[in-house]
Amino acid sequence: MVYERFRERPVVRDVPEPVCPPGGAVIRVEATGLCRSDWHGWMGHDDDVTVPHVPGHELAGVLAEVAPDVRGHGWRPGERVTVPFVCACGDCEQCRAGDHQVCERQTQPGFTHWGSFAEYVAIEHAAVNLVRLPDAVDFATAAGLGCRFATAYRAVVQQGRVAAGEWVAVHGCGGLGLSAVMIAAAHGARVVAVDVSAPALELARRVGAAVAVDASSGTDVVAAVHEATGGGAHLSLDALGSTTTFLNSVRGLRRRGRHVQAGLLLAEHATQAVAMGPVVAAELELLGSHGMAAHHYPAMLAEIAAGTLRPDLLLGRELTLEEGVDALVAMSDGSPTGVTVLRP
Repeated sequence: MVYERFRERPVVRDVPEPVCPPGGAVIRVEATGLCRSDWHGWMGHDDDVTVPHVPGHELAGVLAEVAPDVRGHGWRPGERVTVPFVCACGDCEQCRAGDHQVCERQTQPGFTHWGSFAEYVAIEHAAVNLVRLPDAVDFATAAGLGCRFATAYRAVVQQGRVAAGEWVAVHGCGGLGLSAVMIAAAHGARVVAVDVSAPALELARRVGAAVAVDASSGTDVVAAVHEATGGGAHLSLDALGSTTTFLNSVRGLRRRGRHVQAGLLLAEHATQAVAMGPVVAAELELLGSHGMAAHHYPAMLAEIAAGTLRPDLLLGRELTLEEGVDALVAMSDGSPTGVTVLRP
């Protein structure tokens, strides 16, 4: 799937197969998620994207080709794999500290180079970015892990430091938000899900939300969260990325609460004004969360394999690449409920 210009309808056509980069790998794509970040790239909101471009950054598949030095790390063609959407260099200061998700020389399939809305995709620095898939995790489920589910896992568990018995508010129940609801509930938290979509809120309840707040009809979301939680959320996430959801998340915290910004704040939402008085007086924490390093995947995958986490319940439609063109363009009118998966 290729677009020649931003906001111009993509087309599905033949392009040359990617060349395996030094230290990299080529993956035969079996499934790839359609994410709102792909829509942002198509709209021209991401400075890394140049046209013509092939989007797609949530992928799972089979190793088709592996560079010789990557074979030395134990990787072979034929293995079932996924990758984080942030592919780290493995050698910068952040990578040496284990913080691959904020690598200063990171690459991102579907943004910095052609992505996974294709039969094959190239990955750089494969030895530090490839993740083996357990047999219990199918390709469609794995396709939603690389961006939304893994991002939510780090946002809730690692950055948010969720604890059993806490109240967690999740603002925006698309794929990222629903993942956060499931993960927080599985870790013993009580979750308030906030969205404007009744189907999204119904799915949020099914995956663990204790309270659903419909923000579509003039509801005072901040007041509703404070009332439901008895004084505000201990942990709150903006899982959409808008001025409204960001402010509602911060204002819905109780004293010493933690806000995690997981949804991308782009375009007109990129710069936010925060009243710092309450942040200081209530000792609030404002945290960013950006994906998850490949070496942190095993803990999440173990919970999935054990059935503690069920990302398969978040899957929505499965489409062809041709059908995915319409689905990408339709995101201008809102995100679908559940994770849309494309099958090249």
